[in-house]
Amino acid sequence: MAAISYDSPAILKDFADRHKIEFPLLADPQSKIIASYGVLNPEATGMTKGMALPGYFYIDANGLIREKYFEAKYTDRFTANNVMAKLLPELAEGVSQKVEGPHLGLTLGQSDRAVVPGSRLSLVAKIELPQDVHVYAPGVKGYKPIQLEIAPSPDLELIPPVYPPSKVLYLDAIKEQVPVFEGRFRITSEVKMSATPDFVKSLGADGKTITIAGQLRYQACDKTTCYLPASIPLTWQLQMLPLDRQRSPEAIQHK
Repeated sequence: MAAISYDSPAILKDFADRHKIEFPLLADPQSKIIASYGVLNPEATGMTKGMALPGYFYIDANGLIREKYFEAKYTDRFTANNVMAKLLPELAEGVSQKVEGPHLGLTLGQSDRAVVPGSRLSLVAKIELPQDVHVYAPGVKGYKPIQLEIAPSPDLELIPPVYPPSKVLYLDAIKEQVPVFEGRFRITSEVKMSATPDFVKSLGADGKTITIAGQLRYQACDKTTCYLPASIPLTWQLQMLPLDRQRSPEAIQHK
């Protein structure tokens, strides 16, 4: 893990010392490397000229770019844990909690415990079905599919959930093929926290805890029975931290 920016070594050292950052922060004061990777922010002017768009590259051991995650606005950015959740989901969830539900096991996870305004993080529902039990996948016709729904809020932007690949189940009794999920699988929903001036101001000096609510809708079936449709209320707790507005000493600031 390494970060690169248009800041000078002195600014990066001051920032790393204040935040106790232990991974390398690399200085690119002329933005040559930033430009070569095609992520120079064209809208940055004044003292921010030369700034990169915020994001991540995943580079393999051979130096090849395998994935990239970038936002178009400087105030918006993926969290590092969110990127890890995409690349190595089994390693990246910082918080988990078990929730009771009929005919399935459910564990909620999230990529981050705490974020700042503009952060993009992952909310996860990990589901485990008993043997010979299935739920229908999105896109099924004539049946109730499983759905992860996050409640709308002015404090966040919702991004459609991502479901795993389904399998095709043949229902011998009615000679029909349907897409289903069986065994263990996960549904991931990303949310982007607000970065509006009013929301940033509402955090004050110490930040605040917010609750993200949602529900899981589904209908579980086994070889002989389809059970009544169920809806499980879901909540995730998230600590919103205020933005760091402290600048480096004047002698080393961007001019």
